[in-house]
Amino acid sequence: MPYHYLEDVATADVAFEARGETLEELFTAAVDATTNVMVRNLSGVRERVEKSIRVSSDALDLLLVELLQEVIYWKDVERLLLRVKDIILHEDNGRYSLEARAVGEELDPARHELIVDVKAVTLHRLKVEKTERGWEAAVILDI
Repeated sequence: MPYHYLEDVATADVAFEARGETLEELFTAAVDATTNVMVRNLSGVRERVEKSIRVSSDALDLLLVELLQEVIYWKDVERLLLRVKDIILHEDNGRYSLEARAVGEELDPARHELIVDVKAVTLHRLKVEKTERGWEAAVILDI
């Protein structure tokens, strides 16, 4: 699993670390970790709906926040549980942009075992960094 949850990091929040050999893999793992906080069986989210996501930022860590906030937004507005299938990252003079294809389905309490409701991504202890093993991120979600 390209992510794991951290205990005793934040009292009323959920923290996780994600990793990937590439930034695209890292961002995909972070989206899965976020969605998996909300529903127990991530593999039970079927590909019924597709959304295009485009975000940009001056920093990689904030770009990740923007992506995760989009996933939370679609959950709040249209009750969609989304997973990212394709990500294209661009960097131009220190400005990052991301295009993603997200797929999923409407949240169905009869099919999806709900755990908690994620309200937002916090900036507390946020980190995206290149390591000798690839890319790693630390994220705390407000629940």
